Amino acid sequence: MAYASQYTPKPATDIFTNDTDIDRRSCTRKVPMKVLLLGLGRTGTASMREAMTQLGYVDTYHMMSCSIENPPDALLWMDALRAKYDGVGKPFTRADWDKLLGRCQAVCDWPAVAFAEELIEAYPEAKVVMTTRNVDTWHASTLKTVYWRAMDPELAWLSKFSWAAGMYQPMLRKFFDTFFEGKFPTRGKAIYEAHYAKIRSIVPPERLLEFRVSEGWEPLCKFLGDAIPPASQPFPNVNESATFVSRSKRRNRMQMLNVALRWLLIVLAVWISALLLRSSSIWGVRATGSVNNASSSNSSKNGNEATVDGHSTPSLLLLVGGISVLNSAVYYAVDRVRMSSRAKAS
Repeated sequence: MAYASQYTPKPATDIFTNDTDIDRRSCTRKVPMKVLLLGLGRTGTASMREAMTQLGYVDTYHMMSCSIENPPDALLWMDALRAKYDGVGKPFTRADWDKLLGRCQAVCDWPAVAFAEELIEAYPEAKVVMTTRNVDTWHASTLKTVYWRAMDPELAWLSKFSWAAGMYQPMLRKFFDTFFEGKFPTRGKAIYEAHYAKIRSIVPPERLLEFRVSEGWEPLCKFLGDAIPPASQPFPNVNESATFVSRSKRRNRMQMLNVALRWLLIVLAVWISALLLRSSSIWGVRATGSVNNASSSNSSKNGNEATVDGHSTPSLLLLVGGISVLNSAVYYAVDRVRMSSRAKAS
């Protein structure tokens, strides 16, 4: 079964995060793919994403596109990883990549770099840029940021309860377990070197640019055929390392609040259900001949309880609220079953 078939809509209770909820399985290409930025993450990919935006490219897909923007993308990436590394399902074709990347004119960062060869084959018209960096500083940076995130026990715990984390965390862990063979601390540098060597061997020199973000606009724009921005527009420097961990922990807290709200509704549902069962008049049942008309009339006159067609008004409101909360609880239960299925599939 395709991992993406486990998709569930975003819960209405996820109000503390701004994730979008786009199921891309029915999406198609809207703009041409122009640039494949196939340098590994932590080589300036966030700066490159901003640079491509400033040059006028329509969206550049980045890990953040999945991790904090549209988490359901992770389900399709998981299908791609399982097909390539586990032989589960069919390898992605251009049509499949268009579902994920159809709104983008460029793509960078992980998990896309795990499919460098496939993307090069799928989009032969696109130019290839490899952002580079000293392998030692790259490895040190990745260890304390993205690798830390993949191994974050708090995120792993959240993935059992959170809608977004339940899709993103398994995919991120799968990426490190496959592309980096589950040995990033010891094998990361060797795989880095092998990745760059592989791309050099399959991409013609005229289609390939090796680039460091410190070089600025000129070599990039000349290669892409774009006008060089004025001196007043410096090349962007998006340094995520300084804020990566704090931002990730803050997102964890927001996702915890989403989960807490859902559990609160479940507790309320149980409480209201108990009230429904205990209240003999909640359904407004009146047994024929069992109602003391005089008492009822006196009660109404005294204003002790307003009724509508024999139903207690407060009871009606309680009933409506109970049904609403129970509906949320049922949705949550169904969502948990589906998330459990995704966990078993991975």
